[in-house]
Amino acid sequence: MKTTIDLTAGLSADLDIGERIGMLPNVASQRTKNLKGRIAGAKAVTSLCCYCAVGCSTLAYVSDEGRLLDVEGNPDSPINEGHLCPKGSALFGLTVNDQRWTTVKYRAPFSDRYEERPLAWALERIAQLVKKTREATFVREWTDPSSGERKRVNHTLGIASLGGATFGIEENYMLGKLMRSLGVVSIENQARI
Repeated sequence: MKTTIDLTAGLSADLDIGERIGMLPNVASQRTKNLKGRIAGAKAVTSLCCYCAVGCSTLAYVSDEGRLLDVEGNPDSPINEGHLCPKGSALFGLTVNDQRWTTVKYRAPFSDRYEERPLAWALERIAQLVKKTREATFVREWTDPSSGERKRVNHTLGIASLGGATFGIEENYMLGKLMRSLGVVSIENQARI
């Protein structure tokens, strides 16, 4: 007595691979056959992952309207060969996130709550505080206590810079240039910590 059913009985073995799954015919509906991926027709823009100093290459898929559709590893990269770590794989979620803050949260000294402020206000406040601190702590010359020799140092020890690991390479470059032009000595990047 036969205990199995022959599912391939009556099927042609010369069906195209798209028309069958293994030995069985593909039973996809017309709707399924008409579906397209969300990146179909999107422009692939080569970029870099912003999280660390490795420099993994990414492909950012952008619609005709300029909207980011997806981010994935670039298979043509000799560094990552299309693979991304968990942080790099989350680039799309970092960029396209309805929970992301879009305003400045400010807590005044001795306050117990945050207030929303415009970005222009925050940038002006930061610029004023940086200028005030630099002027108060800037050292043009330093005297060597052992020899009495004076050396030009042009630096400030009153400001430190910690670059963000989500900055791109260009943003970190510009931040470094800005801090060095101000005479800041303590410059670090979160990607190295």
